[in-house]
Amino acid sequence: MAETSSTIQFIYFDLGKVLLHFDHEIACRQMAGVLGTTPETIREDVFHSGQQLQYESGQSTTDQFHRWLCDRYGAEPTLEELAFAASSIFEPIDETIEIARSLHANGHRLGILSNTCDAHWEYCLAKPYSFLDQWFSVHALSFRLGCAKPDAEIYDKASLLCDVAPENIFFVDDRPENVEGAARAGYDALLFQDAAQLRRELTQRGLLC
Repeated sequence: MAETSSTIQFIYFDLGKVLLHFDHEIACRQMAGVLGTTPETIREDVFHSGQQLQYESGQSTTDQFHRWLCDRYGAEPTLEELAFAASSIFEPIDETIEIARSLHANGHRLGILSNTCDAHWEYCLAKPYSFLDQWFSVHALSFRLGCAKPDAEIYDKASLLCDVAPENIFFVDDRPENVEGAARAGYDALLFQDAAQLRRELTQRGLLC
């Protein structure tokens, strides 16, 4: 059942594929270029092996991840070169960003709840995505919290960060397992399809006019 505006006190957005498009295939090509290997090798070694998830979960730092890649391929790109190759993969989803702008303008508290890594987050903040700081007062990021969606721990920590009970939090994410994890934690969780659907759901809850 849809919540009312009197019960929802905080709204968490996922970052990737909700606010910003991204493409790991671009990262594979660009990282391969600076490391002197192939996109297929990067795909297997980084994304399919669990190394990226380890980095996103805060189990390795940016410096450690950079050194691991350099040692593995016998290459010496600077940390900045490699971080840019891995991170310049984002584009804004204007329709969803406009929804976030309206929510912020209406006085709703907003946050980002995302599985992401330090390099990606710093890249996004340095790009013309200033709204990530301006409109979103809480950043519940996996690499900082040491856990990742859909583990129950990250939803508990995100609730503590915004100081709102789970049942009073609305959360939108594009991955079914992350939405299911949030729902188990007590959130009012929505599987993102497109901006029009999100706007309808928020309007039904009295959060948008």
